[in-house]
Amino acid sequence: MNEELNLTGADQVNHGWSVTFAGLGINLALGILYTWSVIAGGIPDAWGWDQADKSWPYSVACLVFCLIMVPAGRMQDKLSPKLVAAIGGVLVGLGFIVASFTTSLFGFILAFGVLAGAGIGFGYASATPPSVKWFPPAKTGMIAGLVVSGFGLASIYAAPLAKWLMVEFGFQNMLLILGIAFLVIITGVKPLAMLFWNGLSSILKAPPEGYVPQAVEKKKVEIVHDNENLGPIEMLKTVQFWMIWFMYACGAGAGLMIISVAKKIVKAQVDSETLAIAAVVGLAIGNGGGRIIAGMLSDKLGRKLTLFMFLVCQAVLIMLLTLAKEGSVLATAPALITITALIGANYGSNLALFPSITKDFFGLKNFGTNYGLVFTAWGIGGFMLAKLAGAMYVKTQSFNFAYYTASGLLVAAAIMVWFLRPPKHHAVEETPEV
Repeated sequence: MNEELNLTGADQVNHGWSVTFAGLGINLALGILYTWSVIAGGIPDAWGWDQADKSWPYSVACLVFCLIMVPAGRMQDKLSPKLVAAIGGVLVGLGFIVASFTTSLFGFILAFGVLAGAGIGFGYASATPPSVKWFPPAKTGMIAGLVVSGFGLASIYAAPLAKWLMVEFGFQNMLLILGIAFLVIITGVKPLAMLFWNGLSSILKAPPEGYVPQAVEKKKVEIVHDNENLGPIEMLKTVQFWMIWFMYACGAGAGLMIISVAKKIVKAQVDSETLAIAAVVGLAIGNGGGRIIAGMLSDKLGRKLTLFMFLVCQAVLIMLLTLAKEGSVLATAPALITITALIGANYGSNLALFPSITKDFFGLKNFGTNYGLVFTAWGIGGFMLAKLAGAMYVKTQSFNFAYYTASGLLVAAAIMVWFLRPPKHHAVEETPEV
């Protein structure tokens, strides 16, 4: 397809859907991060890792992922999302390959936590910004939700695949096979038999400057109007950024904490490997579906109301886990799978809502960099609460303290939603709807 776009009238070429589905595909690969509870469960006992040790590679990966989003977001704004995605694919692939050759905790932290975590950050940063730039504001939530849904849905295939590979080929060979697959799928590094595959990263592109999505219909909508497109430094000076950051850290951190130990939570009650894997898959379905539903709801109901509803629901669901004790109906497999799936959906909503809020409040021009800064909340929140869960389990053989902490933070974030105001002003204007 011709790279040059005619920007006049009906001759405009919109690559939005091809870019969106390429971003979705990249996230489907990168979402291997959410299978950590399955991967951790396969670590041989002979390695001598306890639950706190097993939380380290995942926690570091989350932290590195979010920190890399800042330079990666700037690179995709200034250079090319295609280049940034390719870098991500290479780093994730190398991270898994290196991890396949080590048995030490430090080596695994470097390979999975640092290399793969950085690669996930580069890939994730390059997927959403070019996609939403092809569509009008009325579809921001839906497109953002669709692209990031891939990251959440990944565990549907990745959890059973990782488990099967471990059984058939062993733990370390599983990591090696997945690492090679990432190189092929994302970057196009390939054997001679696949000469015509250039990788999903090759499809990503942002619209040229001055591009305006075709309007089929005009509709009056209330939007947050930003005349200047705030730069990163300007954004950091606003109280709105710090409020958004705190709410994101609470919402994402609570979900990531559960994801990191989901398999262990279920297996402790039902003592079934198959049902524990089913819970991880159910969580993935909820995670992916929640992103799409939240994005679409926020386009219709508004970002604040949608965010409030999901934060409150998440607090209630995590509190229910404190009641899931032996003999309780909440400790049965159907109940636990349902709860984890709903926790996944509420967690996933954050990944659709906060990119949309960032775009609404601070503009589109520096969206990659700005969202990278906002996204640091995701990693820091996930790192802190995942480590809390692991440490408290070692001390008390229970996750209850972590559950109470996460629920309290979610309630605080939900209250804060109603004090959030745009940095400039609301304006009612005609927005193209396609």
